[in-house]
Amino acid sequence: MATVKLEGFSDLEKELEKLSKAAGKGVLRRSLKKAATPMRDLMHDLAPRGDTASDQLAESVTIGTKLSKRQAGLHRKMFRNDKAAVEMFVGPGPDPAAWNQEFGNINHGAQPFARPAWDAEAQPTLDRLGIYLWDEFSKSLARADRKAAKKAAGS
Repeated sequence: MATVKLEGFSDLEKELEKLSKAAGKGVLRRSLKKAATPMRDLMHDLAPRGDTASDQLAESVTIGTKLSKRQAGLHRKMFRNDKAAVEMFVGPGPDPAAWNQEFGNINHGAQPFARPAWDAEAQPTLDRLGIYLWDEFSKSLARADRKAAKKAAGS
């Protein structure tokens, strides 16, 4: 089990209230996607290759907000009381072969690619996230200010 310490999120939450709900979610999604891109790239690079199935596994590694029906059901059970506004997921698509490659099975040994990428990129991803959040927030706030000024000038 890993322990991480996050600072500044209460300040960020207060600042996000200056934006509309949609703009705030956009800030969070763009920031999460940018921060997680190196982890996705490393996971892609570490994925086993050599046959069609494993090559497809490497190509299925993505960043997104959607889960398969099964993954979504398991996620709801794990985070039933979580009121998170925005979530992003990094990993291979819903192909069951991903589990077999990552953890192995009776027929072949484990070829981990997701966990090593997480181990290498977890803290750097959080560090990047803080930078990207403030950058995206500043851009969105400037856009909102320009829009309000334009609306006020047109009134």
